[in-house]
Amino acid sequence: MQSSLIGKIEKAKLYAREPERITFSNFTVTIRGDNNTHTTSYQNGQWICNCPFFESWGMCSHTLAMQKVLGIMLPEEARNQELESV
Repeated sequence: MQSSLIGKIEKAKLYAREPERITFSNFTVTIRGDNNTHTTSYQNGQWICNCPFFESWGMCSHTLAMQKVLGIMLPEEARNQELESV
C-alpha cells in the first residue's frame, strides 16, 4: 500500500473518532417506523418529516431520533436541548 494512502486512512480514523469535527447542514433519511416508513430531512436550518404528527407539532419521533443519532454533528440550532439530557 502506498504511504500516502496509509496517511489518508489514519487521518480518516482520527476524524471518525472526533465527530465534533463534522457538522451536517443538509440531509435526507428514510426511517422505517413501527407503522410506516417516513422521510425525514434537515434542510436550510429546518427539520421536515412527512409523518402526520410532525405536521401538527413541528417535531416527531423521527426528527428526535435523528437528533439523538447525530448529536454534536448537528448545528446547535438543530438540536433539541431537552433531548440532549435524556
